[in-house]
Amino acid sequence: MDRDRDRTQIPIADQRKIFGHPVGLYIIFFTEMWERFSYYGMRALLVLYMTKYLLSEADKGLDIFGYSYIRAFVEWFVRATGISDQLTTQIFSSQVYGLYTGFVYFTPLIGGALADQFWGQRRTVYAGAILMAIGHFLMAIESQFFVALLFLILGNGCFKPNTATQVGNLYEPGSPLRDRAYTIYYMGVNLGAFLSPLICGTLGQLWGWHYGFASAGVGMLLGLAIYHFGRRYLPPDTSPSRDTSPSKHDTAAKSAANSAATKTHFNRDEWLRVGALVFLCALNIVFWAIYEQQGNTLQLWADDKTDWNFFGWEMPSTWFQSFNSAFIFMFAPVLDRYWGWQNRKGSEPHAVSKMGIGCVLLGGSFIVMILAANLLPGQERGSVLWLVGSTWIYTIGELYLSPVGLSLVSKMSPPRIVSMMMGMWFLSSFVGNYLSGYIGSYYEIMSKEAFFTLLTGLGIAAGLVFFLVNGLLSRILSQPVEESLGGMGETARSVS
Repeated sequence: MDRDRDRTQIPIADQRKIFGHPVGLYIIFFTEMWERFSYYGMRALLVLYMTKYLLSEADKGLDIFGYSYIRAFVEWFVRATGISDQLTTQIFSSQVYGLYTGFVYFTPLIGGALADQFWGQRRTVYAGAILMAIGHFLMAIESQFFVALLFLILGNGCFKPNTATQVGNLYEPGSPLRDRAYTIYYMGVNLGAFLSPLICGTLGQLWGWHYGFASAGVGMLLGLAIYHFGRRYLPPDTSPSRDTSPSKHDTAAKSAANSAATKTHFNRDEWLRVGALVFLCALNIVFWAIYEQQGNTLQLWADDKTDWNFFGWEMPSTWFQSFNSAFIFMFAPVLDRYWGWQNRKGSEPHAVSKMGIGCVLLGGSFIVMILAANLLPGQERGSVLWLVGSTWIYTIGELYLSPVGLSLVSKMSPPRIVSMMMGMWFLSSFVGNYLSGYIGSYYEIMSKEAFFTLLTGLGIAAGLVFFLVNGLLSRILSQPVEESLGGMGETARSVS
């Protein structure tokens, strides 16, 4: 099977170029688009599904596999940490949301290592897509809610780090196209995230929860089909234990080179880069803890405190979660041109500074929500423009941090552990996403003004730390990276 695949493989250099990029990039683009459609479609409904339906039905006697054990654990944790003496529906749903979205970003560390050491990127992506499709369809069965979440967590762990790694593998080290490729890839992520609340959210809120979850499963199957039928355009696996060369002579040479590479210890510069990237990932935690409130407490604000009536038609509140992606489409090209202009003038910030700017903007976006909370007491509903303004600001912050950090990890990680380091990037999102659930537990305990002030302070403080370490980390992450290309030579690349 591997030999057949190799014979039909179209080398990257021979692929037709679309806007300067190989066809393989667009295969990954549409695969990731549909995977993110499925993920964000399910996420758009998750908190509302729990707070408005599932948990109340469970309290009435609905049999959900594992519910009593998970509820008992969360109740103990909430009391032990002093969040509350009573486990309310909102607190429980926030904790489940944080645990689910957190573990979605923990398992990529395992999936990256699995691809690096055993299966290779392709097989691991296949496994992840199948597991996620099963999970989405299980979401339509109420009694299997927590089983479905488990399938989705495991599937995402296999899928997520390896599609991101394959983007980088389409380009020669040091290629200026790589950063642009990650921007295109990021647009695919956000196209799926934009469409999913409009489709899955509408079906779930207006037709029935199960229709929304099932539509997410269909999206995942579409992504799997695109990946499978476009597999000959994908880059060869970089796993040291797998051979992707058609020649027996090249097979032996590459196997020996990879074996030697895996036994080689990191040098000082590599250890410094790994340490710098791990530190940035740690700071990244705060960003995601705040950012992920859009699927948690901000979705509750959208549903309970926002007027969605437009000329007599009640718009589904889950459409709020499309704002973020819409702004990315609108402003990613603007920022790209702006950074290009700065680069020509020699004033473009280093990636570390950009990430700091992103955190400050994220924290500042919740100043808008502080104002909204002050002006909308009690049960009064306000204009959707409050959410529009806040979302616009934290979206600009996201563009400064997320694709920049993703590209930085791809470029500066030692080649032998690039998938594992990509998993480390997503591991920071694990902690941040769980903390989004933990912090969200205070949403109905604190006043809304105090809650949004907390988010503002955390974001700005994280940004200041980025600025403090910028000088040191910029020097470490601007050093050339010596990269072995299958043992056949070395080349250098650097962060621009």
